[in-house]
Amino acid sequence: MKILFLLFPLILLLVQGAAGDIITCRRKGGSCSFLPCRYPTRAVGRCSSVQVCCIR
Repeated sequence: MKILFLLFPLILLLVQGAAGDIITCRRKGGSCSFLPCRYPTRAVGRCSSVQVCCIR
């Protein structure tokens, strides 16, 4: 049970850091994807450590 108190702040920090990049990607007109960007789109950044920002 004690480990939950240690993991909770870590999870909050990860979520907070990822939220800013998702907003930046959406402002550019892009979308976040777990998969690589397909042909008409191209990668212009990262939304999180596992997501890519794809823009047309």
